[in-house]
Amino acid sequence: MTAVTTGRIHSWDLSTGVDGPGTRFVLFVSGCPLRCLYCANPDTWHMRDGRETTVDEVMAEIEKYRAFITTAGGGVTITGGEPLLQPAFTGEVLRRCKEAGLHTALDTSGFLGARATDELLAATDLVLLDIKAFDVGTYRKLTGGRLAPTLNFATRLDRLGVPMWIRHVLVPGWTDDPSAIDALAGFVAGLEAVERVDVLPFHKLGAAKYGALEIPFPLKDTPTPEPELVERVRDQFRGQGLKVY
Repeated sequence: MTAVTTGRIHSWDLSTGVDGPGTRFVLFVSGCPLRCLYCANPDTWHMRDGRETTVDEVMAEIEKYRAFITTAGGGVTITGGEPLLQPAFTGEVLRRCKEAGLHTALDTSGFLGARATDELLAATDLVLLDIKAFDVGTYRKLTGGRLAPTLNFATRLDRLGVPMWIRHVLVPGWTDDPSAIDALAGFVAGLEAVERVDVLPFHKLGAAKYGALEIPFPLKDTPTPEPELVERVRDQFRGQGLKVY
């Protein structure tokens, strides 16, 4: 008897332009090992809070939107939480989508990149890789985790030729240091598989979730970045010959 692959998910949604090319079916899985101070989805931190589902159930839901997302040049993106906290489930969804002719994307911090098998990555058309900071100490304070696994994962993806979009959340006073941005841009520019860089301005749209969960929002007093700061950082990436959006 074939084992049924299950996972725990938070929700799913449809999006355009922010989670990969075209209109995407976006699956939010539950559970994350990091605790980023600016996290907009604290309701996805714990696997226990998610709903258990099977890969077959997920694929049946995706199938309802196949015509819509393929006509719009899109596909399926798995995000979270952290999808690589559930590598068997994530890998099976990606494989099934790939076999169904759907474009696949994996949105990850890369912190658990070692859990991504070559088979999982072979079923992944695009990795949205969040490099949250490039200074080791800042990364630790900002996320609670280590930077090295993410950089190792980026290097591995490049070696395998897996296309990447690099994401960097711009938080004033945290991730805007010019020398750190230059160092990050230099690292990214050395990865041939990187197609673009997204500089994402810090926002507080998830603040209400912290209130509902009765936990403090660590960056409630941190301002959102001014347009001039956003453009300065984007220009630093452009200065390394990178395409920036």
